[in-house]
Amino acid sequence: MNVTTLAKPEARVPFLHQPLHVIYTVAFFAFWVYTGITTTDLINWLLENTLTLSLIIFVVAFYNIFRFSDTSYTLILLFLLLHVYGSQYQYAGNPFGEWLKLSYGLGRNQYDRFVHFGFGLLLAYPMHEVLARGFRLSRFLALLMPLEIILSMSALYELLEWVVADMFFNEDKHALAYLGTQGDVWDAQKDVALAFLGAFLAIATTSAILKLSRR
Repeated sequence: MNVTTLAKPEARVPFLHQPLHVIYTVAFFAFWVYTGITTTDLINWLLENTLTLSLIIFVVAFYNIFRFSDTSYTLILLFLLLHVYGSQYQYAGNPFGEWLKLSYGLGRNQYDRFVHFGFGLLLAYPMHEVLARGFRLSRFLALLMPLEIILSMSALYELLEWVVADMFFNEDKHALAYLGTQGDVWDAQKDVALAFLGAFLAIATTSAILKLSRR
């Protein structure tokens, strides 16, 4: 996609006349069902996918009100796939994370860190698009607010994760497995920091592209 069209809306055409959106939808729901069928812990999968369901409801509900660019839909899909793949297993035992751990001598399974970083990196631009085109905020605010939103949502997610672990798991070992701290007392803070770093990189890249497109 040309940088000059990065933030422009797609034509308001029906969903079935948007081949890319149809392909994305079919591919995602097929993968989502697959992870639900093959998960090693159904309760954990259901709890982890509350975030997935919330984001899907938002995108579907506003599809005919606010149409993201294909760039944003691609970024949203990538994040959902990362998160859903993580929910298939407990994050601390994710196979890809285990492969990284063994291959590079890492001290822990890093897949949860990867997803938190992806949360900021992949969703900051769609947020910017909503603020810039939907709410018509100034360029400065449309670039600044995604950083604040990512930071706030990351902190809120960590708090909700603690509440869910406390409510649904009677044994500490199951709660800790759900939280995926892997013995790191600073796990929540590191997750929030990585999400913010990802958002910062995404917004810095967006800002640079917008500057280039104006020249």
